[in-house]
Amino acid sequence: MSSLARLAALAALLSGAPLMAQAGDGAPVFGFAHTVPVESDMPIPPDAQFRVAFDVSAAATPGEMNRTFNSAARFINMHVAAGVPLARIHVAIVVHGPASWDVVRDDVYRARRDGKANGSADAVAQLLGHGVDIYLCGQAAAGQGIAKADLIPGVKMALSAMTAHALLQQQGYTLNPF
Repeated sequence: MSSLARLAALAALLSGAPLMAQAGDGAPVFGFAHTVPVESDMPIPPDAQFRVAFDVSAAATPGEMNRTFNSAARFINMHVAAGVPLARIHVAIVVHGPASWDVVRDDVYRARRDGKANGSADAVAQLLGHGVDIYLCGQAAAGQGIAKADLIPGVKMALSAMTAHALLQQQGYTLNPF
């Protein structure tokens, strides 16, 4: 990457603007999930298929976006920017524990969080709109009094987070450790 391209990427990152992909690569899918181009020594094969599951149990601070939702969006953005077609990137997010509240509708969240907004709601809607599967652990939901009707439209209820991960693994998903 040229010095000029590095400087432009750094300026965009510092300004908070979404980075545009290099010529010939795909544009970012999510404006909130910033990445930078990297001169990688590990080339991505042209026929690469990604099936990646993210696990999230840590809740976001009320009014802020859950970090794992941002990470999943960054994963998609960086691979699209690297030339991987979006159709070859399959991401699932398994939510459990305190993070369960980050996938409920804003009105439900506000009722349980002293009127504070669900800062993850927009990211969840955008992720769902781009084909990301989001599963809530049914055991955690029951334990925290979250009904299926409370979920952001498109979020799916799983029997448990353990079940969701086992089934995703059988479908060829790998667990992202970050």
